[in-house]
Amino acid sequence: MVSLSDFKEAKGFIVVFTCNHCPYAKKYEDRIVALDKKYKDAGYPVIAINPNDANVQPEDGFQQMITRAKEKGFTFPYLVDEGQKVYPQYGATKTPHVFILQKEGSKNIVKYIGAIDNNYDDPNDVSEHYVQDAMDALLSGKPVANAKTVAIGCTIKVKK
Repeated sequence: MVSLSDFKEAKGFIVVFTCNHCPYAKKYEDRIVALDKKYKDAGYPVIAINPNDANVQPEDGFQQMITRAKEKGFTFPYLVDEGQKVYPQYGATKTPHVFILQKEGSKNIVKYIGAIDNNYDDPNDVSEHYVQDAMDALLSGKPVANAKTVAIGCTIKVKK
């Protein structure tokens, strides 16, 4: 089991609810890796969590997650939301769905919720870099100007 408290040196986290099967999530995988590479050394690692029930969506099973993470070169933990207990605590509804947390004392405070950017299909046509803009604001000690956007993706596959 992995806990955010295991990351003692972290200043915060980029928590991404994502999965193997969703076309939206697949389109964002390289961008999620890039976010981790850009911000983990600044103290904000990516933590990816697959919230889907593998009985409902077999492609999201643990072994398939291991294979996908290796194929895509994930540089961050890719975790199973065992029993689907974590995603409801965040309020995640889609894959991908991002939550940026900042450590303040002993608490993790949500600073951003929503989409990674405004173009899931083509990273070259992105005009709004929501997560990157939020992270750059936090690292500059400024408030996040656009703290909530609409997550675009597949619905979370809930146990029946």
